[in-house]
Amino acid sequence: MAKLKPSKGAPYARILGVGGYRPTRVVPNEVILEKIDSSDEWIRSRSGIETRHWANDEETVAAMSIEASGKAIADAGISVEQIGGVIVSTVSHFKQTPAVATEIADKLGTKKAAAFDISAGCAGFGYGLTLAKGMIVEGSAEYVLVIGVERLSDLTDLEDRATAFLFGDGAGAVVVGPSQEPEIGPTVWGSEGDKSETIKQTVPWTDYRTGEVDKFPAITQEGQAVFRWAVFEMAKVAQQALDAAGITPDELDVFIPHQANERIIDSMVKTLKLPEHVTVARDVRTTGNTSAASIPLAMERLLATGEAKSGDTALVIGFGAGLVYAATVVTLP
Repeated sequence: MAKLKPSKGAPYARILGVGGYRPTRVVPNEVILEKIDSSDEWIRSRSGIETRHWANDEETVAAMSIEASGKAIADAGISVEQIGGVIVSTVSHFKQTPAVATEIADKLGTKKAAAFDISAGCAGFGYGLTLAKGMIVEGSAEYVLVIGVERLSDLTDLEDRATAFLFGDGAGAVVVGPSQEPEIGPTVWGSEGDKSETIKQTVPWTDYRTGEVDKFPAITQEGQAVFRWAVFEMAKVAQQALDAAGITPDELDVFIPHQANERIIDSMVKTLKLPEHVTVARDVRTTGNTSAASIPLAMERLLATGEAKSGDTALVIGFGAGLVYAATVVTLP
């Protein structure tokens, strides 16, 4: 029996750079209120959202990803040619094939990097980060670009009072590379498919194509059920990620949860009993819920504003449609 050569990857991996892109158009709650019976105060009290960004025709999933990726690569201090893998998490790239990751890899100028898309909803960044870590430790790539990108304005029913105000567009990217120390902790991830109806697309694309429905598919959710699941179950997952990394809440510097809803964020902070010194990402206020893009966008903003600094220990957790989730502890770039 032949023996395979052992992998020649790095002992560990870490995030080396981060970049983000928010569309130029800023949409206040007043615009949302033109089509739903609600109020600015109600939207803010229920979600914390004041504004969100919506993409124009030129700000495609690929275009936003390329902008965010360029910043992340520059921040990492490497060349595009060194990128060996491109992982894109999105639910709003409307071409079934080819993967948008291949277009991004080509337009960035990588040397035929491995490129693929994943669909893991709001947990997609965590899934991509875990895959990138594995590629680097296994030795199939030295540097991997992980992108979370969404144009959720294309999947928003502006007449749905429960969701019209939630979603925004944008792209966030990180470069993951080799490390001699553990800088990305073990991932606690999973799925609860029995709850898949709580966040879903209203109808399949085929129903729209065949004329069975005349309204373009959109994202819908059961708000209270999602809220209870996120607050109670995801706080447990977050604690498991801390335990897996050997970190206590007192040793944590930053908490970057998926930017779904500020009430969920506040409840998780309380349940986890995070100390006051822990910086909590609240990018949802001005960016809205950008699904897979929300964690890297929030990370980029915290570092840009100085609320977080390089070397800080951060707990990141994403959760959403599926229902799926992923949490890990990382060292910020």
